[in-house]
Amino acid sequence: MATALAVVALAAGTAGCGSLTTAATEVGGVRMTDERPVREGGTLTVALKSDPDKLDPTLAQTLVGRTVFAGMCEKLYDTDRAGKVVPQLAAALPRTSHDGRTVTLPIRPGLRFSDGTRLDAAAVARSLERHRTLAGSARATELGPLTGAVATGELTVRIRLKKPYVPLTGVLADRAGMVMSPRALKKYGKNFTAHPSCVGPFRYVERVAGDRIVLEKDPHYYDAAKVHLRRVVYKTITDGGVRLANLRSGDVQIGDQMGPVEVRSSLTEPQLQLFNSPSLGYQGLGFNIGNVHGTGKKPGKLHTLFAREPKVREAFELSLDRALINKVVFQGMYAPACGPVSPESAVAPGAAHCPPRDPAGAKRLLKEAGVRTPVPLELKVSTTPEDSRLGQVIQAMAKEAGFEVRLRPMEYATLLEETDAGRFEAYVSGWSGRLDPDGNIASFLGTAGAMNTYGVSDPALDRLIAQGRTTPGGTERGALYRRLTDRIHDQHALIYLYRQKNYVVARKDIAGLRVYGDGLVRVKDAGYAR
Repeated sequence: MATALAVVALAAGTAGCGSLTTAATEVGGVRMTDERPVREGGTLTVALKSDPDKLDPTLAQTLVGRTVFAGMCEKLYDTDRAGKVVPQLAAALPRTSHDGRTVTLPIRPGLRFSDGTRLDAAAVARSLERHRTLAGSARATELGPLTGAVATGELTVRIRLKKPYVPLTGVLADRAGMVMSPRALKKYGKNFTAHPSCVGPFRYVERVAGDRIVLEKDPHYYDAAKVHLRRVVYKTITDGGVRLANLRSGDVQIGDQMGPVEVRSSLTEPQLQLFNSPSLGYQGLGFNIGNVHGTGKKPGKLHTLFAREPKVREAFELSLDRALINKVVFQGMYAPACGPVSPESAVAPGAAHCPPRDPAGAKRLLKEAGVRTPVPLELKVSTTPEDSRLGQVIQAMAKEAGFEVRLRPMEYATLLEETDAGRFEAYVSGWSGRLDPDGNIASFLGTAGAMNTYGVSDPALDRLIAQGRTTPGGTERGALYRRLTDRIHDQHALIYLYRQKNYVVARKDIAGLRVYGDGLVRVKDAGYAR
C-alpha cells in the first residue's frame, strides 16, 4: 500500500494546473507548420533536451543530433508533412530493376557542399560506402543488404543489393541518405564530427560541448535565396522548466521535445505557440541479455539473472502499468505502447496487445524461476527531470512485485556510451522512429545490429526481419510485422512503455517552422515574422 501511495503522490506533484483530461484535449489538434511570411536576417536559438552526440551522420544515434542535421545535412530523400518520401538531393525516386537487386539513383545537378566541393555521383557513392563499412557505423544494419554503391555517370549512382530491399528509399530519407563532402572526409576522416560539411541551408561554425552548436547561412546552398535566418544556435538545456523560462524571456525562440508539464504551461502564454505531431518512435526499458562485446558485435553469454532468465524479465514487465505511467509521468498526453511499430507507420500490423499489470503474476513467475526476492536491478536513466520521474514510478511499481530497483542517473551522452559498450543491467531506452517499421527493429533487435545494445540474438527473429525487408507492402507485410512484434514480446528484452508526441514550443514571432512526424525541427524556412 505504501508504494501505491507513493505513485499517487508523485502524480499529484507533477499535475500542474487544470485537469488531465482538459490538457490532453487542448493539445489534441495537430499543428505542424506556420506559413506566415518572414523577414530576412536574425539569429534563431533552439533549446535542445540533451547534448547531441557525434555530428557525423555515419556514427550518430540521437534525435537531438538529427535535429541539428536537419539544419545542415540534407539527404537523398526526405519525408513531407503527410509522411510521404520525396526527393531532396536526389532528382527523382529510385528506379529498381525487375529482380529488385539493382537500384539506380539520379542526383540533382548544380549542388555544392558547405566547403565548396561539388556534389556528384562519386560523392554520393563514397558516403554510402562509408555508412555501410566504417567501423562503428550506426548505419551498417540499415545498409547491410547492399553489396556496393558506384557512380555510373556524373549524376547517376547504382546500388547493388543481395536481395530486394523494400525499406531502402525510407532508409535513404534519414542519416544513411546524408552525403558528406569527400574533401572533408579525406582531410578529417573519423574526426569529420569536428568539421562536418554537407549540403544544407546552414553550415557548421562551432561547437562548445554541453552548451551549444552554432550554424550560419551557407552561401553555397542551392536554395540559399529562400533561407531567411543568418544564424541558428542549438543550445543544450536539459531541464524542460528552464527551457520554458528561456522561451518566456526570449533568450531562446524554440524549445524542442517539450514535456507535458511545460506544454500545459505554454498553453496559457500569449507569446508562445505550440506545434505537435504524432510520433513514429517508442520509449521503453531494455535489459542487457548478451551485449558483452559492444554494439555491432556478435552477442555473448552474460551470467546475470536478468540475462539468464526470461521469466524474470517477463515478471518485471508484469509489474508495470503503462496507462498509469502515462497518466502519472506524462499527464495522459502521450500514449501507452507495447510494440515497435507506431500507428503512424507506413505499414500497419495492427495494435499490439499490452499485458495488464499483474504483480501477483509477476511474483509467481519469480517463484517459478527459483529466485529470492527482492530481486535487485540497477536501472540507468538520463538526468532529465522527465526520465527521473519515469524511473521513480518504475521503481515504485516494481517494488510491489518483488524487485528492488536502484536508479543510476547519468548525462545522456555518457548513458549512450555505457549502453553501447554493454556496461549496464537495464536502462530507459527510446527511439525517435522511422516511417518503415524495419527502421524501428532491425538495428536494435537483429543479431549484431548496429544499435542492438541489448545483445538480442534470436534466429527466428532474424528470419522475420529478413522477410520483412523483402516482402512488398500491403496486407502480407502487415501480418508479418504482427508476427515479428509477437516474437519480440517473447524475448522480454525490450519492454515498450509509451509513445511520445512531438511537442515543440516556439515564440509567436517565429514563423516558417516545420515539425513533422519524424520529430525534427526544420528551420530552413523559419525566421522572424514580418
